[in-house]
Amino acid sequence: MRDKRYKEALLSTINKAEEGNRISRWFDVFIMTLIVLNVVAVIIETVEGIYLKYQFYFDVFEYFSVIIFTIEYFMRLWACTAKEKYAHPVWGRIRYIFSIEALIDLMAILPFYLPLFFDMDMRVIRLLRLFRLLRIFKLGRYSIAFIMIVKVIERRKEELMITLTLVLVLMILSSSLMYYIEHEVQPEAFTSIPATMWWSVATLTTVGYGDVYPVTPLGKVLAAFIAILGIGIFALPAGILAAGFESEISKREKNRSKNKRKE
Repeated sequence: MRDKRYKEALLSTINKAEEGNRISRWFDVFIMTLIVLNVVAVIIETVEGIYLKYQFYFDVFEYFSVIIFTIEYFMRLWACTAKEKYAHPVWGRIRYIFSIEALIDLMAILPFYLPLFFDMDMRVIRLLRLFRLLRIFKLGRYSIAFIMIVKVIERRKEELMITLTLVLVLMILSSSLMYYIEHEVQPEAFTSIPATMWWSVATLTTVGYGDVYPVTPLGKVLAAFIAILGIGIFALPAGILAAGFESEISKREKNRSKNKRKE
């Protein structure tokens, strides 16, 4: 029982701070600052002149960050059994390891440890170092903005999936039609339906790079129709997300007003 109290106290400290918990708040600020600095460091490291000049400091900061994130990961792994859904000392922890938040925490440190245990090509090591950018997703545990984004996507996932399905169907139909219309005239540009999907994506998103475009009258008519349709289709997810954010913000405002009335 005492062990569970320790775990609950630890989780209340390392999870998003509740009102009045100053230690937890300091921990949140420290971890969020460390995550942001890590992302900045990964970006700046790509500037070869700066990285070669300050490589020692970049390496020291990376070691420090990995130590902190590793300690945090194992603290969460130890304390997770205080939650009811992870209560079993073995299977509960295994279940926690494969949860989204635990996988994000693991990906934050895994790129550092893999080259230590496995002989890897330098190109793979560089790619793994780039994966350190995934540490930004750790902000989702502490940032209100990240939490709100996740909630909106979860609550609107059915509408978003319908929209995505509609976009995929339209992309397949438009690229297939354009291939059969333009292939004989431009066999080097519209070589196959998969290759024509590049034109379909560029047209539906109204980007219009111009490297692949129809030259036949029928092809131009189809391209114009698809471009106009694309404006409406790609506006749907934006509208769904906007409605979701508006609903989420109004709920938060109602909860705040209720809490003020109680006080």
